[in-house]
Amino acid sequence: MTQEPIRLTQFSHGAGCGCKIAPKVLDEILKTSVSFPDNDKLLVGNHSRDDAAVYDLGNGTAIISTTDFFMPIVDDPYEFGRVAAANSISDIYAMGGKPLMAIAVLGWPVNKIPAEVAQKVVEGGRSICAEAGIPLAGGHSIDSPEPIFGLAVTGIVPIEHLKQNNTAREGDLLFLTKPLGVGILSTAQKRGLLKEDLLGVIVKQMTTLNKTGEELGKIKGVHAMTDVTGFGLLGHLIELAGGSGLSAEIWYDQIPAIPGVKDYIAQGVFPDGTTRNWSSYGENVKFEKGTPVAEAFKLLPDPQTNGGLLIAVAEEAKNEIIALFAKNGLADFTSPIGRITAAGEKLVLVKP
Repeated sequence: MTQEPIRLTQFSHGAGCGCKIAPKVLDEILKTSVSFPDNDKLLVGNHSRDDAAVYDLGNGTAIISTTDFFMPIVDDPYEFGRVAAANSISDIYAMGGKPLMAIAVLGWPVNKIPAEVAQKVVEGGRSICAEAGIPLAGGHSIDSPEPIFGLAVTGIVPIEHLKQNNTAREGDLLFLTKPLGVGILSTAQKRGLLKEDLLGVIVKQMTTLNKTGEELGKIKGVHAMTDVTGFGLLGHLIELAGGSGLSAEIWYDQIPAIPGVKDYIAQGVFPDGTTRNWSSYGENVKFEKGTPVAEAFKLLPDPQTNGGLLIAVAEEAKNEIIALFAKNGLADFTSPIGRITAAGEKLVLVKP
C-alpha cells in the first residue's frame, strides 16, 4: 500500500505569520508593572514596537537580536524550513543590518510525524542561512503538539545605518518591496482551492531574502523601515506612522498584489488572522470614498509571511531608491504606494 504524503499544514491550527497573536491581545500580554533600570546601551527594546532588539557595542556598531517561529504554511517540509528561516532573518534586514549567525527553534510532534520529516525542515532552514551567508550554529528542540520551526538570529549594524520603524518624517514616500496576498493564497491552499502554479509563486516570494534592507540602511534618505508580516500592511504601517507621531495615506491602486489573489478574495477566501487584525486596529483606518472597501478589507490586513520591506523615504532620495531597486531585481516596486502625512483624525487614510 502506498503511504499518503504528509501534509504539514494539516497538523497546525495556524499558518506562517498568520499564527501571530493579534496586536490588541499582544498589548495585554506585554503589560507590566515591573520597572527595569535604564540601559543606555539598549538602543531598541521593549519601549518601541520594532522588529528586533539593538544593543550598542560602544565602537560605533550595534548587535541586533531577534527571533521568529511559526507553524507550517506549506506542506513540503524542506520549503517550510526555508520559509521560516527567511522570515526570521528578515528582521535583521529590516533594521538595516547584516546577519551574522542563527540558531534553530524546533517544536515537533514526535509521535505523529517522523523525525526524518523534521530533518528536512531543518535542512531547508540551513539552506536559507547559506544563502544569507551565515551559519546555522545550533538550536533547541522540544516535543510539541504541533510542528513549529524558526530561528533566533544575531546581526550587526553600524549605528549610523540603523533603521527603526518609528522615525518616519512628514512628506516621506512609502515603498513596499513585495506584493500582498500570501495569507489569502495560503488559506486557499489549505482548503484545496489553490491553483498549482500559484503555489510556486507564493513559495518563491516567502523564501526570497530581504537582503536589500542592508543596502537601504546605508541611505540617509531612508528615514524608517520595517517588514510586513503577521499584522498585514495596515498593521505595520500603523506602527510606523503612529510610532513616529504622524499619519499616513496609501493609494489603493498602487498597492501590489500577487496575480490571482483578488479572484480568491471575490470567492470569500481569507484567513482568520485578517479579521483578528482588523478588530485590533480598524478604528485607526479610514477609507476615502471610491475605495473598494470590501476587497481592501481582506487585502490590506492580510497576514504576510516574510513579506516585503515597508520603507519611508525622503522625496529627494526617491531616485536613489529606484536605482537600488532596479539593481536588485525590484524594478516592479519603484512606484510609491503612499506618503507620510501630518498627524490626522486617523493613523491611516486609504485612498482609491
